[in-house]
Amino acid sequence: MNIILLGPPGAGKGTQAQMLVEERGMVQLSTGDMLRAAKTSGTEMGNMVAGVMARGELVTDEIVIGLIREQLQNGSSGGFIFDGFPRTLAQADALGGLLEEFGQTLDAVVELQVEDETLVARVVNRAKDAVAAGRAARADDTAEAMTTRLMEYYKKTSPLIGYYHAKGMLKTVDGLGTMEAVRADIANALQA
Repeated sequence: MNIILLGPPGAGKGTQAQMLVEERGMVQLSTGDMLRAAKTSGTEMGNMVAGVMARGELVTDEIVIGLIREQLQNGSSGGFIFDGFPRTLAQADALGGLLEEFGQTLDAVVELQVEDETLVARVVNRAKDAVAAGRAARADDTAEAMTTRLMEYYKKTSPLIGYYHAKGMLKTVDGLGTMEAVRADIANALQA
């Protein structure tokens, strides 16, 4: 089974992806993790990523799609969870082409819905918890940074909701519940 987890930053996609990895033996393809790993890999693609990141530039679609292609070539008996990819309609089209190229399909797109105010409160509280525990808070765990990230999400990624709805693949889950409740809702959505 191949699925996409969609939702705004802080909605819990990474947490839910990890649960699916543990329960179903799926492989999580998080573009952030893949870029960090590629940067230090020493491969041709990794050197390209390292150069782009060193210059402070955004990684191109071609690079991200190349990283996804490498992962799909390796295969996974449990399937893939796309976390943080696709982010744009062009990337969604590219993913469809890649899956077809490897004789695979996209089985479901699960959207985690969480209100903006809750997302902002989550990151601010995460920063407070880190400081209270004697750890450094993430630099982007501020209300201002989160608001900027949300605006980017609505401009570039939220059109995917309509795109996958039109294809009959979109499943919507309330992301406000406990981790276990959201996990159960995702499991039910994937059964339907």
